[in-house]
Amino acid sequence: MIVPIAVSRDGFLGNQLLIDQPRSGSHRAGLDAVLLASSLPAGTTGHVVDLGAGVGVAGLAVAHRLPEATVSLVEIDPELAHLAEGNARLNTGLEDRTRVVVADVLASAAERKGAGLDDNMADHVIMNPPFHPVDRGRSSPASARARAHALNADAFDGWFRTAAAVLKPSGTVTVIFRADELPRLLSAISGRFGSLSLLPIHAHADEPAHRLILRGRPQGRAPFRILPGLILHAADGGFRPDVDAVLRGAALPVQWWQA
Repeated sequence: MIVPIAVSRDGFLGNQLLIDQPRSGSHRAGLDAVLLASSLPAGTTGHVVDLGAGVGVAGLAVAHRLPEATVSLVEIDPELAHLAEGNARLNTGLEDRTRVVVADVLASAAERKGAGLDDNMADHVIMNPPFHPVDRGRSSPASARARAHALNADAFDGWFRTAAAVLKPSGTVTVIFRADELPRLLSAISGRFGSLSLLPIHAHADEPAHRLILRGRPQGRAPFRILPGLILHAADGGFRPDVDAVLRGAALPVQWWQA
């Protein structure tokens, strides 16, 4: 039984996408989810799997922007998965192209398949893993919040293992994460994916990157590329015009990624 929780209704993509999410107690989606969704180029088709989808912002933003794509939202928390289902119904035209899978990304292959995550089912995998490795600080005492935010150091490999299993050989995996964890992220992804492209994200032009988007392909052989950084804010503190366009539903420039 799903116990009702207090939610807020928030607008994304210039209020084109409406999302119900918990007011407190678990991860609230924001800019990272929108940037992750925008990483798929315009015209992308096929099936997109959003691992760790939460209430579905990234995956539903993909479905909103890419009308030829279908989306699976994968979430371990039944309450958040229930909200994700409601969010798909809330936004006209998305329910028929979206399904929600309640599953643990780190489960065994048999458990994963039993939940509906089959091998070679995805043309693209996107993911925003729990934000704080547990060895970098204390987890929240609230179990749902801890699960949404904290990640064991050895779990990075498990996330990419699952991504590699559900992804077709011709597909792509894209992850957004904190920039100071790049060494651990590269260690986990490089054994299974190649043709890596790294986009640093900076809040301001004179600041170090605080986020990154990393994209790769199964067994890709193209050279590793570090791309020109994305600067979020202009000197006056507002979003730069190209970023504002992304926040309203545009894609990140296609030429940033490997062909």
